[in-house]
Amino acid sequence: MSKFRKLPVEIEAERITEKIEIHTREGTLVGYPGDWLITGVQGEKYPCGDEIFRATYAPSGDDKCSFCRYRRIRGDLWYCTSPDDPQEICAFEWEKQTGVQQ
Repeated sequence: MSKFRKLPVEIEAERITEKIEIHTREGTLVGYPGDWLITGVQGEKYPCGDEIFRATYAPSGDDKCSFCRYRRIRGDLWYCTSPDDPQEICAFEWEKQTGVQQ
């Protein structure tokens, strides 16, 4: 069997706060609180469990520090730094909490 890796594409996603059903060409998919609702590169929507989502994706863009376990706040801005070197910017690691984002 051949191996493949995902292309580096940016998607949009949001945490699901209540049970939802999404009708797709593959059938009806169910998302539960704490899962993620992904909007794919062609506008398709589908739910993804939190554990799989965190293993597959990392935040990008201006709000990524809000998901980082090393996040800090300076004034009105979030930023994340390495626990080993506070001068190192963006040592992103998913926050351990698996509940809905605060």
